[in-house]
This record gives sequence, C-alpha cells and structure tokens, in this order.
Amino acid sequence: MSGQMFDDSASTGRDEPGASGSNDVLQTPVTVTVVNYNGEAFIEECLDALAGLKGEIAEVIVIDNASSDGSLDLIRQRIPSVRLIEMENNRGPCAARNVGLQEASTEWVLQIDSDVIVQQGTLLELLPEIKLKGVAVVQPRAVLAHDPGVVHYDGGSFHYVGVMCLDNLLARVEGVPRDPEDVDAVISMALLLHRPTVSHVGGWDEAFFILFEDHDMSYRLRARGYRLRRVPNAVVLHREGTAGISFRPGAPRYPGRRAFLHARNRPYLVLKNYSWPAIFLSLPGRLAYSCVWAGFALSRGVLLDYLRGRLALLTLLPEALRMRRKLSRERVVGDGRLLGCRDLSFSPVIQRSGTEAKLIKLLNGALSTWWAVVGRLLPRDSGNPEESAHLSSET
Repeated sequence: MSGQMFDDSASTGRDEPGASGSNDVLQTPVTVTVVNYNGEAFIEECLDALAGLKGEIAEVIVIDNASSDGSLDLIRQRIPSVRLIEMENNRGPCAARNVGLQEASTEWVLQIDSDVIVQQGTLLELLPEIKLKGVAVVQPRAVLAHDPGVVHYDGGSFHYVGVMCLDNLLARVEGVPRDPEDVDAVISMALLLHRPTVSHVGGWDEAFFILFEDHDMSYRLRARGYRLRRVPNAVVLHREGTAGISFRPGAPRYPGRRAFLHARNRPYLVLKNYSWPAIFLSLPGRLAYSCVWAGFALSRGVLLDYLRGRLALLTLLPEALRMRRKLSRERVVGDGRLLGCRDLSFSPVIQRSGTEAKLIKLLNGALSTWWAVVGRLLPRDSGNPEESAHLSSET
C-alpha cells in the first residue's frame, strides 16, 4: 500500500470507531443507488436484500441503462417502492452512477451494481469509517455469490503500467486480514461515496463507459490526498458481472468488447492522470505490457478489437489533456507515492499455456527491474502545499 498524505495516526489512532461505532454515525442517512442493465436474472434478489439493509436508508433509486430484457417490468410490478429512473440509451454504468449522485438527497451514497447482494449489516460496518479524516470512499469486501468463502474484490494498488493489482483475488476469506484499512484503489460495483467530494473531483468519467473507471476515480481521489478505506467485515455477494464484457468460467471466448475497452481505456487513464515525468519514465514498461497484451489478443482472436480500441483513443486525447491539467493544479500526492510494481493480476479464469505463463513471469521481472531504477525519480509529493493545507482544513 502506498503512503498517505495524512499522519499515520489518522489511520491507526482510536479516532476509528470500528464496527460498533457511535449511534450518531450509524444513523447517518444514506441514499442507495443501483445501476441496472439487463439484470432481470438478479435485480429482484438485489432489491430484496436492500429491503433488509440495516441503517437510515433515505431512498433506493434504480437507474436503468435502457434494458431490453424484462427487468423494468419486474421492478414496476414486484418492487414499486423504489424510485426508477430510465435512461434513454445505454451510456454505461459511469453515466448511470452520475445520475444517481445527482438525484441523491444525502451526503453519503451507497452505489451498487444490480448483480450485488448486500448483507443486512453491510452499511453499519461501513459507516464508522466516514468519521475518519479525509475519507471519501469506503469499500466492502466482495465475495463470490456461489462460494462466499472466496474473496472476489478487495480493492488494490496502482501498477505503473496503468492497471490495478488486485488484493486477495480469489483468496480464502479465513486467510486474509479482517481489519479496516486504507487502500489505494477500490472496485466500483459496491461503494459508499461522499457525494460532495466525488462531485468535486468530477464524478465518474463517462468516457470510460466501463472498465478502468474505478481505477481512474481512485487515482483522482488519491492524488488529491483523499483516503479510500476497505472494510472486510462489510460483505457483499457478487454474481455474474456484465454480459459481453465480464469474462466468466465457461465463456466460449474472450469478449471482443472487453479487448476494445482495455486497449482504449488503459492509455486514456495514464494520459489523464499521470504527470509528464511519470508518463515518460513508465513508457518502456507500458510498451512491454502492450506488446504482451497484443499477443494475448492475437491468440484469443480479438486483435482487431484491440487495434480498434487503440485507434479510438485518439478521440479521447483532448479530454485527457484537459483533465490532466485540472488534476495537476489540485494534486497533493505525487506519482512516486502512488505508483508501484507488484506482480500483475491476471484472472485465473483465463487458461494460459506454459509459454504464456513463462512470458508473464518474464514480464513481471522486467517491469520490476525497470521500476527499481526509475521509480525513485518521481516525486512523492506534489509541491502544492497550499492545496494540501486546504484539503486538511476541509477534512
């Protein structure tokens, strides 16, 4: 985990209320927003679970991304108590989440995807963390719905090539830490967000559509000095994922749409968030990663999708440069503190040949060697002491 802008005492002292926090924080009103797209198979279970969620729930809002299945009729007929917002077309989960933030009436918003099932005590486990200095987002631990003893998403850290290294991926729950702690990156499918802060940094970037959007949000918040928290005792169950984009066991092939989005969104994230020194110093590693990924795309029959994604990146360049100028003015934490070089995370669902496994091992070694040489050249702080002081006074 990268260092924080705040003193260590901010995250380890007894200003942390813990799961049994004071009644005032546990009574904080929260709006719940649910993003749905063709979720007929699981939206009812998702909303039924929310009906049993303990805490001061101001409202449950479902934002539907122009579903073409029966999920809208199901919601209207069986769960009329929720407020349903229908998007005219599918602009992706980022757009729907932004609508949820705009429509929410409370300071804190629990945003989940429709394939997430909350437990009754999830919110009460998350809420004590909002009393800590500088906290903008709190993440529950997501476990596999078909095997709750296995961690699916637990947050992660930023690899300098522009991907997230996932913590505790598919680890047994009993073998990983259970104490709340700071984390560099969070996963978007279930998050408790401080609405004013997230809105201040620009909300969810709709240009991503999906994939890397949570990495981007995490980086923009962390670079400005805000804290992200992981609470393992706050548990949600995660089901199928997004059809046509998520890669699940039994899928006949790697989704071409995912290859397209990966090729476009990863360099977009780097260009809009990294400082120029970080962009230049990370270039050899990013090129090596891109070559390996292109080889993977070729072997899986999605190279054309990958190349189309790279071409589509050109349309995002003006927005990337505009956003990076804004971040550079408000940055508190430098890339040297945020970026790292853990072994890359690869889904175990993807079957790899012996040659591919050796290539990945070689790639990890090469990336680590290069970062050991150049990573220390990046500043750990931004050099914006006035912004740092302003943030500290706000939080």
